[in-house]
Amino acid sequence: MSADLTGTCLTLDDGRPAVRFSRIHDHPIDRVWRFVTDPGELVHWFPSRADVDLRPGGSIRFSGDPDMPESTGRVLAVDAPRHLSFAWGGDELHFDLEAVDEQRTRFTLTNVLEAENTAARTAAGWEVCLAALDALARGERFEGPHAGAGAPWQEFYDGYVAASVPSGAPVPGLDDA
Repeated sequence: MSADLTGTCLTLDDGRPAVRFSRIHDHPIDRVWRFVTDPGELVHWFPSRADVDLRPGGSIRFSGDPDMPESTGRVLAVDAPRHLSFAWGGDELHFDLEAVDEQRTRFTLTNVLEAENTAARTAAGWEVCLAALDALARGERFEGPHAGAGAPWQEFYDGYVAASVPSGAPVPGLDDA
């Protein structure tokens, strides 16, 4: 069985590579904003624990990812409850929220990539993380992005590679020397 790929690989107007995901959640925009900004919510779906100083120029401390060292990022922009962007390593993450109606919100994540050959691994990782967010939004329990062998990351990665999404970058936790 092949994975249902929901991400799009694209080149932004400024020439940078990115992967983008969009979902509609059956929650008002303020609730979805908490999924994106509240450390108590992020812990259920984001790949690292993220403690955020939610202001432009504020820092974000990332920890708890078994495959990545602790690091610090920087908030690039905040327009609550519609937009948050921050630098994470060499990448940028952009979260855009749009009210579809009073009870539904379009959630869009754009991961601007430092290197194009990270697209397949990044997209596969977000598939697993966003499945956890989708479950959280439905009020269901999900093991999250670090469910070990139970997470379908490899199936998503293989699907993105088969779809000719740029790949070849080392995979933390798998390609460690």
